[in-house]
Amino acid sequence: MSTNFGPIAKKWGYLACGWGVLFAGLHYYWAVGGQRWLNVSAGERLAAERPAWFVITGLWGVGTLCLVGALLGLLLTRPRPHRHLRRIMRWLGWGVCGLLLVRGLTIEVLLLTDVTHMDADVSASQRAWTLALWNPWFIAGGLAFGLAAHHFGRAHRTPVS
Repeated sequence: MSTNFGPIAKKWGYLACGWGVLFAGLHYYWAVGGQRWLNVSAGERLAAERPAWFVITGLWGVGTLCLVGALLGLLLTRPRPHRHLRRIMRWLGWGVCGLLLVRGLTIEVLLLTDVTHMDADVSASQRAWTLALWNPWFIAGGLAFGLAAHHFGRAHRTPVS
């Protein structure tokens, strides 16, 4: 069984890890009171009011999930001896990939097609920042996790004789 992790296989796992750390840091910054970009990410009302449920689940909780994702990205850079653990890690990588891509692409399409007819809670600034900045990052993160899972799986395939 091949366990040759070349630089390409590791690169995607490290990128996925970096994505998770970056987003965790941003959510923790907001959770402890940081204001920059929160209004264009979460909306003016949530940024101003900061209800407890939002701070606990939307900031601390999401930040923690991002750190778990970062750990998964890091684990996808290393060979694992146990077959079942490899399978679980690969499927988790694909799951995170799907979640991030669905989130990024769905919101992008909804905003571009204006299906909601610009809800009054979504400002023009928030819409522009979401289209140009936030969603591309979700899509990039999804691609990084997907490519990390793909290369992780390929590195563990048994060569055909």
